[in-house]
Amino acid sequence: MQDVNVFLFLGFLESGKTKFIQETLEDPRMENGGRTMLLVCEEGEEEYDPSKFKVKNVAVEVLEDKSQLNESNLSYLTRKHRAERVVVEYNGSWMLQDFFDAMPESWIINQMMTFFDAATFLNYNKNMRQLVYDKIYMTQMVVFNRFKGEMRREEFHKVVRGITRRADIVYEYIGGKAEFDDTIDPMPYDINAPVIEIEDRDFALFYRDLSENPQAYRGKTVRFKGMAAVSKKVPQGFVVIGRYIMTCCEADIAYDGFALKTNGLVSDVKTKDWLTVTAKVNYEYNAVYRGEGPVFSAQKIERAEPLPQDRLVATYY
Repeated sequence: MQDVNVFLFLGFLESGKTKFIQETLEDPRMENGGRTMLLVCEEGEEEYDPSKFKVKNVAVEVLEDKSQLNESNLSYLTRKHRAERVVVEYNGSWMLQDFFDAMPESWIINQMMTFFDAATFLNYNKNMRQLVYDKIYMTQMVVFNRFKGEMRREEFHKVVRGITRRADIVYEYIGGKAEFDDTIDPMPYDINAPVIEIEDRDFALFYRDLSENPQAYRGKTVRFKGMAAVSKKVPQGFVVIGRYIMTCCEADIAYDGFALKTNGLVSDVKTKDWLTVTAKVNYEYNAVYRGEGPVFSAQKIERAEPLPQDRLVATYY
C-alpha cells in the first residue's frame, strides 16, 4: 500500500490556518506532491477558493462532525480521491489523539504546524490550557499570527517552551513580516558540571530534557531528590525514583520516574519514601521501561524529608 503524506495544521477558529493552507496550495512549488485531498474539519469565516489553487487535482472534503473522524471513513475518502497527499485543517476543539486513532495505516505525518491568534492566545492558555497544550506538544512549528510590537514575546515563548523545546516559534506581524524566535533557553543547571545538581523546582525540566536529549546525559553524574516507587515489576536491586509531574493541568498529573540501581547502598525502600540520589546516567535495557532507557547507577543514596504539599508536584512553568 502506497504511503500517503499528511500535512497537519492545528489551531483554533480564526487562527490563520485557512489563509496559510490557501496560500500554500496557490504555490506552484507544491504541485509535485501528487493528487491532494484537503480535509477540512471545521469551517470559519474565511473560505477556500479552489479556483486560485496552482496545485492540480485537489479534492476538498469537509467533515461535518466528529463522528466522521474514523479510520473507515478516512480510508474510503483516500481511495475515493486516490489521494497521494492529505492536507488537514484540524478542528481546534478536537483532541489530537482522536486524529491519530483515526489515521489509516498508510497515512504518514510529514509536517505538523500550529497557528494561534496572538491577541487571544494567552487568554486561551489561561482558560483552555488542556486544548492549548494538546495543539503544541507534538508540533514542529508554532505560528503566532497578528502579532503586534507592543506584545511581549517572552510571555508567548514561555508558554511554548513550557510544553516543548523542539518546536520552532514564529511571530507573524500584522502586515506580513515574520520573525523566528531566537531566544536561547539555557537549562537552569550546569550540564557540564562534575555533578549536575537538580533543584527541586527544576525536576520536570530535567526529566523532559533527559527524555528528549539522552545523549547529552550519557555518562554524566547527577544529584536530585525524588520519591521512590517499588513493585513486583521493578527488577531486584532496583527502585524507581521520580516525582509527580503536571504536564498540562491537574487532570494529567502523573508519577514519572527512572530506574535506579541501588548498588546495595540502601535497603527496605518503600513506595513514597523520599531519597536524595547521586548517580551516574547510563542507557540500557531495563524491565521498568520494557526496553532501553535511562538507568541510574547509584553512587550515594540518602534518606530525605518529603517536599511540602505546595511543592510536591513538579511543573514545567
